[in-house]
Amino acid sequence: MPALITYRTPVQEDWVDYNGHLRDAFYLLIFSYATDALMARIGLDADSRGQSGHSLFTLEAHINYLHEVKQGTEVWVQTQIIGFDRKRLHLVHSLYRAGFDAALAVSEQMLLHVNLEGPKSTPFSLESQRCLQTLAAEQQGVGDNPYLGRVIALPERQSSGNIT
Repeated sequence: MPALITYRTPVQEDWVDYNGHLRDAFYLLIFSYATDALMARIGLDADSRGQSGHSLFTLEAHINYLHEVKQGTEVWVQTQIIGFDRKRLHLVHSLYRAGFDAALAVSEQMLLHVNLEGPKSTPFSLESQRCLQTLAAEQQGVGDNPYLGRVIALPERQSSGNIT
């Protein structure tokens, strides 16, 4: 399967900082819009959310900022389903631009399917499960993303532990 492109946008003027670079918060905004687009692909669009009262909540998100992104740059998000169970969805969003093969940023996320009345977790509908199975099957062989499962930590120092 070609890459699943879930969102495309130019970097807006009010999204950049004093250096002309995309602000860190707007990377997450872009990835959030990509999640919304993925939700529509798996049967959780605005209409179905309104009818079913079900949605996805983000439980955890990790972002790796890999390369700077400047104002006006057209960027897009490629989304890969890593796995899912009855209630959770594990995915990775990668941000790209034309003329540059490497990812600009990567966000690994764990999402939870919820009934908004509680809110409380609830199993995906059969339609959503089928859509997720289809997407996951189409993405087999895409390859592992090197930014999955990363942990934030300072490396242990081999010296006496004194700060120099």
